[in-house]
Amino acid sequence: MTEDENTVPEETVDNEEQADSAPSIEEDGACPSEDEMEALKDQLLRTVAESENIRRRASRDVENAHKYANEKLLEDLLPVLDSLEKALELPNQSDDAKAVLEGIEISLRIFRETLERGGVLVVDPLGEPFDPSRHEALAMVPNEEVEPNSVIEVVQKGYLLNERVVRAARVIVSAA
Repeated sequence: MTEDENTVPEETVDNEEQADSAPSIEEDGACPSEDEMEALKDQLLRTVAESENIRRRASRDVENAHKYANEKLLEDLLPVLDSLEKALELPNQSDDAKAVLEGIEISLRIFRETLERGGVLVVDPLGEPFDPSRHEALAMVPNEEVEPNSVIEVVQKGYLLNERVVRAARVIVSAA
């Protein structure tokens, strides 16, 4: 063993000394003195106060975590908001509908990229087999051109957050 491995942290030594110096009724069979009782009482009060402080700090940390949980999402969505505001300014600057459409497309692209970075995936199951865990069937329509129980129309796209369904895709399914 090296010299570093043989050394004991000072806190451990202090704790052991306190434990050794703490009076014990069992050692000598006598009741602890008034000074010893005061020391034990003080140590108990400090321990209770420390545990109360830890509990309060943990409670405050949990409260802040809930309160500010969406802060990162908000930071990511603010550029989308800025882009949409700019798109709304375009009609005042130009009568060109193409410029307005381009501004909206850019905003939509930024929004989709922001959602993807946040773990959101789009469920667009056109042509896929119906999956009741990810799709909500609005109707079944007879269609001989596709396999039965296949999605033939997506009425509303669905979304997953880290593989968990946030909103099921609303679809129309082919019947036999």
